[in-house]
Amino acid sequence: MTFKFSFKLLLADGEKLLCQCSLYKTYRVTTSIPVDVVWHRLINLADMSWHPLFVKTRLPKGLIPKPGLIFGVVTRLTPIPIRVFVENVRPKEFLSIRLLAIPGIEQRITYQMESTLRGSYIAYSITLKGWLSPVIWWFIKPYSARVASELVNAAAKSLP
Repeated sequence: MTFKFSFKLLLADGEKLLCQCSLYKTYRVTTSIPVDVVWHRLINLADMSWHPLFVKTRLPKGLIPKPGLIFGVVTRLTPIPIRVFVENVRPKEFLSIRLLAIPGIEQRITYQMESTLRGSYIAYSITLKGWLSPVIWWFIKPYSARVASELVNAAAKSLP
């Protein structure tokens, strides 16, 4: 588990107070489930029932994420849909999305997968930037800690 937090307080022009916060956290899981199975479960964005924070998405079933895709997702914390932007996709290796929720916060989520001799290695990283990041982190921390393990559990249930 990697955790990095930085807080910068800047005084500009002697009167304005600028605040820059950033947070970076990575959760890692190893499993005996093949990368193909975990990847297939991850890219099924229409069914996010395994995700501890997301309740549902507004996507048709079978749509494969590609860079530039924008869709809505409803979280367990608010009934208001949040827009999600798919930044980068490398099949069976990497998925990067950015949540466009509210001004004052920038949230980026990445999933990295690697095949090993004993199965798969999954890393879930979250990056928060903006002056609201400490507040948002306080709300989502319990959910974020479970994402990688819940993804592996959901992939295990889909095995024949």
